[in-house]
Amino acid sequence: MPEPRPPFHLLLIVHAHQPAGNFQHIFEECYRTSYDPFLAMIEKHPGVRLALHYSGPLLLWIEKNHPAYFDRLRKLVAAGRVELIGGGFYEPILISIPTVDQVEQLNRLASYIEQQFGKRPTGAWLAERVWEPQLPGTLAEANVAYTLVDDLPFIAAGFEAEELFGAYIAEDRGKSVWLFSGLKDLRYLIPFRKPAETIAYLLKAVQVHQGGVAAFGDDMEKFGCWPGTFKHCYTDGWLEEFLSALEENSSWLKTVTPGEFMASHLPLGRADLPAASYAEMMEWVLPTNTRQRFFALEKEFASRPDVLAFLRGGSWRGFFRKYPESNLLHKKMLRASAAVASIPTRRTSAEYAAQNQEARDRVLRGQGNDAYWHGVFGGIYAPHLRTEIWRNLIRAEALADQLTPGGLMPRVELVDYDADGAAEILFSAPEFQALLKLSDGATLTFFDFRPASATLINSILRRPEAYHTRLREAANAKPSTDGAVSIHDQVLVKEPNLERFLRYDRYPRHAFRLFLFDASETQADYEELGLKEVAAAASGPYLLNASSANYADMQFSCELPDYAADGGQPPRLSVTKLFLFGPTPQGCEVSCDISITLSAPLSRPLAMGLESVINLLAPADADRFFQTPSGPQNLRFSGALPAPLLRLEDGWQKIRVTLHAPGSQEFWVAPIETVSESEGGFERVYQGSQILAVWRPDFVQHTSFSARLLWRVESL
Repeated sequence: MPEPRPPFHLLLIVHAHQPAGNFQHIFEECYRTSYDPFLAMIEKHPGVRLALHYSGPLLLWIEKNHPAYFDRLRKLVAAGRVELIGGGFYEPILISIPTVDQVEQLNRLASYIEQQFGKRPTGAWLAERVWEPQLPGTLAEANVAYTLVDDLPFIAAGFEAEELFGAYIAEDRGKSVWLFSGLKDLRYLIPFRKPAETIAYLLKAVQVHQGGVAAFGDDMEKFGCWPGTFKHCYTDGWLEEFLSALEENSSWLKTVTPGEFMASHLPLGRADLPAASYAEMMEWVLPTNTRQRFFALEKEFASRPDVLAFLRGGSWRGFFRKYPESNLLHKKMLRASAAVASIPTRRTSAEYAAQNQEARDRVLRGQGNDAYWHGVFGGIYAPHLRTEIWRNLIRAEALADQLTPGGLMPRVELVDYDADGAAEILFSAPEFQALLKLSDGATLTFFDFRPASATLINSILRRPEAYHTRLREAANAKPSTDGAVSIHDQVLVKEPNLERFLRYDRYPRHAFRLFLFDASETQADYEELGLKEVAAAASGPYLLNASSANYADMQFSCELPDYAADGGQPPRLSVTKLFLFGPTPQGCEVSCDISITLSAPLSRPLAMGLESVINLLAPADADRFFQTPSGPQNLRFSGALPAPLLRLEDGWQKIRVTLHAPGSQEFWVAPIETVSESEGGFERVYQGSQILAVWRPDFVQHTSFSARLLWRVESL
């Protein structure tokens, strides 16, 4: 009799995640359309084994809101039908956080799963499947035995496609972890093609790889949450048909959990992989112009898979260059982590221990990946996700100051905060923390109001994105009605005529930027980013004269050739900026005093403005508004408002911001709105308001002028 052939294995790893700070209705919608019906289908098909990963924020939400779901999971785990996988509790990109935090994130989720479900996970899901070669050491230290990465880093390391149907060992400095290769072919087959096509793909693989394994690793949200997929997977029965097909072919196709496969197989050898993620992520990270050239190259060699195998984009860390807002947030996180790690160990009160633990928890929450990058899923354009990170890090730093001797004393540091090679000035006090960027027009990069754990500026540069071209091309196209398609292939819009909002900033969205512009220009010019301002004065580098814990004195000078009298020498502009910081009974205030001196009068009038950028988030909510003479106006207000006082209120964060610009003629106000790509399609997102206090000095007759803009921030 012929010896029986070993079965071919299918490893299904399905990942479910919602970031801390996401809207509760999103949690509930994804539970209703994906998490609950997906598990119900697994319960109906006892012949299918798989591995499931749930991130910590999602598990905490399910435990609180749908505890019966845990009972169902426990039964599947106890029966050996589901293997739960660990990972970083708050779903950080592990390579972006300190090593000690990596281990704590991994151990926290492993301990939570063990406590809730009775078995400690031996594997870990890598957030966004971001891999770097040093990870085996950290994973091994946290007792992680295996993980999954995409096939792209294997191919980039020189593996042939037929070598990817097995497990490998990745090692760094003597510590190792098993690696499974998640196949892109399966990601695009499941669930977007007929189940028979997936079976045919696996049947072809088994002819060459008897006893091997094909690994699938992807999001549970694609089974119900993505546009069109609930109908496709459940109403039209795709998932039922797929699971039935797996059971019907169990004579040669065995679904296994990672632990099962490892218990009966040996790794095929070493896998020394480069820094990588999934293919789409490595495209998203590329700067826009580079990404467009990358697309053209892919199109040129579409019929040459041998060439395409060597094409890949950038590494995940490139988001820090592409989005300085991400880099700033990341450096804030690193400083908060270091500050909390430096809290002295004391045998004191239970309150001290509780505050110390809260500070540590806040840092870990502030490491969730979603707000640090952008793609179809990334959230750097989502203010509520950025705000969640900021709130946690502000609170962590404030607690660290409270628990550290001398930490509550106001102080100033000259430090390269954002690691760009130029020094910034960091002011810290019990009421606030502020970063002053000398190299960008002496502007405030962030201003944190510590009593409310609120960051006030929190905006983002409107910049060209590669997908804006697709939006323009599809502006008049009808939405697709072809059912479920990959989220990477659709062009959907959440409102018509979004292309009209595609405008691009010249400068980062910082506060207290100086605008010197032609006196004939208007609020409409300002809103349309059409001011013809003196760019050097707006964004040039300022020299620091002096600073202390509550002030900074800076200077800048340049020539104004466009404002010279006929045949005369260009007037020389000298600017002094003086920032003052201090407490108030209900909060704090910051003021910027501007002194302008000209070497000669100008040939034509020049107006002056100091810009505030303030983001109070939800623009349509009734508890957030501008206070105007005609009553409250929502945050999408556009127009001119009377000076010298302007108030903004935020009932959710319980803060009031008063702008005072003595002697100014008016405030020009306009919303800052981006157009970005998300799971549901292209959307317009409010990123705060730009508010220009406008003065009209007579620089034709006079050669000096002074002005002040003050923010008073108070708790409601």
